Amino acid sequence: MSSAALQGRDQLPAAGRLVVKVGSSSLTTPDGHLDPERLRVVVDVLAERRAAGAQVVLVSSGAIAAGIGPLGLAARPRDLATQQAAASVGQGLLVAHYTRAFAAHGLRVAQVLLTAEDTWRRGQYRNAHRALTRLLDLGVVPIINENDAVATDEIRFGDNDRLAALVSHLVHADALALLTDVDALYTGAPSRPGSRRIAEVRGPADIADVDVSSRGSAVGTGGMVTKLDSVAIATQSGIPVVLTSAALARRALAGEDVGTWFAATGRRSSIRRLWLAHAARTHGRLVLDDGAVRAVVERGTSLLPAGVTGVEGAFEAGDPVELVDGAGAVVARGLVSYAADEVPQLLGRSTGDLRDALGPGYDRELVHRDDLVLVRRRR
Repeated sequence: MSSAALQGRDQLPAAGRLVVKVGSSSLTTPDGHLDPERLRVVVDVLAERRAAGAQVVLVSSGAIAAGIGPLGLAARPRDLATQQAAASVGQGLLVAHYTRAFAAHGLRVAQVLLTAEDTWRRGQYRNAHRALTRLLDLGVVPIINENDAVATDEIRFGDNDRLAALVSHLVHADALALLTDVDALYTGAPSRPGSRRIAEVRGPADIADVDVSSRGSAVGTGGMVTKLDSVAIATQSGIPVVLTSAALARRALAGEDVGTWFAATGRRSSIRRLWLAHAARTHGRLVLDDGAVRAVVERGTSLLPAGVTGVEGAFEAGDPVELVDGAGAVVARGLVSYAADEVPQLLGRSTGDLRDALGPGYDRELVHRDDLVLVRRRR
C-alpha cells in the first residue's frame, strides 16, 4: 500500500488496497431477485485484482433485494419490519453465492456485518479496524454489509455508500470504487439530451452546479446524492474515488478512462478524527458567539467557555457534540469535556474566573483542539 494518495486513475492498477462497493441494482434482476451471474462477474474482476497482488475489501448491498424473491414479495418492501425480514433471509443467500464465487478462484471470504453504532462508538470502531486489518493480512476478502436485520433509521438511507467511504479510511485503502447502475456522473440525468459524462473531478467546485436530485433504483436505497456524500468523505480524507457501473468495473480498475475519477482533496487524518467528523452520533450542541466561531474555524483554537452562549441536549463528558454558530449552522464537531448539566454555569466566563470560583478542575477547555474537527458540507 502506498503512503501517498494516487494522483490519477492511471495509477489504480498499482493500488495495494482497494475498497469496492457494489449496489443492489448491480447484483439483482429487474424484478428484485439475486442474479448469481451478475454477482459472479463482479467477483471475477475482484479476484483478478487479488491475483495481481492487491488486497480487496468488498462492501456489498443486496441482502434485502436477495430476500425479495424467496419471500414471494412483489417489490422492495416499504415497512421496516418486512425490510428486516427480507434482509435476514437474503443475507445468507448473498454470502453463500459470494463464498462459492470467490472459492472458484481459491479465495476465502469473511462476512462482516456493521451497524451505524459500530462507527459511533470509538471502541467498536477500533475493534473493526483491527479485525479487518487482520483478515486482509490473512489473505481473506472481507465482505461487508450494513446489518440491515437490526438496523433502524440507517436502513432507509442507502448508507452502504457512506459505510464504504468510512471503511476505506478505516482500512487505509489506496482507493475506493463505487459500482452503481450508471456508468459515471453526468452533468444532468444521463437520459436527458445534452448530458455528458464528467470524466474527472478535482474538487467540489467542479460539480457545484450538477443536478443529482434523481432517486436511485427500485431495489436500492441510494441515489447519486448519497454517492457524492460518500465521495466527499473519502476524498477529504485523502482517498481518491472512481465511480462507474459494475459492467465497467474491470476497465475502471485497470485505469482506463471510464466512469468518473474523484481526486483526493485532503490529507489522511487519524481514524479518531474521521470517526468524529463523519461517523459520530452527536448528543447535543454548543452555541458559539461570533468570536468563538472565528477562533475555532480560522485560528484552529480550542473552544473556551467564554465563547459559548448556549447549550442544548443531554450529554456526558467525552461525548461528541456539534458546535454551531448563532444561526444554528454547524461549524465543527468535538468531544466535550463536561456533562451537559455542568455547562450552564461555565458559559461566558474565562478559565481564570472559573478556576477562582469553582476550583482548578474547571479551568480546562470545553472542547480541546485535539478533539475538534471542522465540518465541511457539500454544496
